[in-house]
Amino acid sequence: MFTIDLTLRNTAFPISIERKSAEDAQEIYQHILTAIRSGNPDIVELESEGKTEKKVAVRASEISGVQLTQKDGSAAGAGRPPGFFAIGAE
Repeated sequence: MFTIDLTLRNTAFPISIERKSAEDAQEIYQHILTAIRSGNPDIVELESEGKTEKKVAVRASEISGVQLTQKDGSAAGAGRPPGFFAIGAE
């Protein structure tokens, strides 16, 4: 299972959706990146394939970050807590 977390401006908690396959998760991740890069305030609609069906709609201009993670035991063995990694801009 793959989790896609969205961080929104002025919101304390992330929005998460799940996908069963890596290809679907990567497709959604790229879709969100394209929406963020466009700079338009378009609405991005997403559906989760996890244990509970859920739908979410957010304004693309309000998304400040997106993270794609695989939800299994391999992340725990990496020695890193889940979350965003900050990279300095050049």
